[in-house]
Amino acid sequence: MDSASSIFAPAIALRGVTCTFPARDGQGAYTATQGVDLEVDAGEFVSVVGPTGCGKSTLLNVAAGLLTPSAGMVQVFGEPLQGLNRRAGYMFQGDSLMPWKSALDNVAAGLLFRGVAQLDANAQAQQWLQRVGLAAFGDRYPHQMSGGMRKRVMLAQTLILDPDIILMDEPFSALDIQTRQLMENELLELWGARRKAVLFITHDLDEAIAMSDRVVVLSAGPASHPIGDFAIDLPRPRDVIDVRSQPRFVEFHTRIWQALREEVLRGYQQQMGQGTKVPA
Repeated sequence: MDSASSIFAPAIALRGVTCTFPARDGQGAYTATQGVDLEVDAGEFVSVVGPTGCGKSTLLNVAAGLLTPSAGMVQVFGEPLQGLNRRAGYMFQGDSLMPWKSALDNVAAGLLFRGVAQLDANAQAQQWLQRVGLAAFGDRYPHQMSGGMRKRVMLAQTLILDPDIILMDEPFSALDIQTRQLMENELLELWGARRKAVLFITHDLDEAIAMSDRVVVLSAGPASHPIGDFAIDLPRPRDVIDVRSQPRFVEFHTRIWQALREEVLRGYQQQMGQGTKVPA
């Protein structure tokens, strides 16, 4: 693809992505996702919601180049993805900070790995700690920080590399509700300043609607696939607390939950060993 075409290509595109794994009992195989088509445009914030075990994180790992799909392909700005997605930053659900390094050193580590001089890397890391409200905590180690503070460091650690695509796997799920909402607003503020493509995985439908330009709903597994794609036209900038009281937000929640509810029940029944029948 020529450079002119790639300008208008989606930042990330999954084309017919199927991921099949050996079954846990060693007999046969388990298809986590099947024939998934999903696009995220440059500057677009897209959330993916679905039942537990439907393959949301699997798709994120495919987009990151950490997992090769069994079928289908991934394109990054129009080019086939080969190996790791080096235009993406990945913020994990769990704590990914190095416990033996200070907050400043954790944030600077990616730049140092890329060959940036120590002095410059530290200066940029300090700037990012200031952006996430931790300018005075650069010398703190992970065990000396609260969960919310560690998430802020992880956010700075991801954004300091200035990725064109930001992949986020339920990054705030372990936080209490107040801290979580603060972090959501901080992420939206930082995202609004640079408008990078974001693929955001969450179980929380309220979070998905409050933050996103689009919400994609996945079916329950096995062979999970998109069953709904909703454009969220709530005005920006948004406050994730205030926006929840808007009638339009409630309308979106009702519509998306109608698509999601049956799949959540089906996924729950599968986990409980009750088959796939969904009650009326």
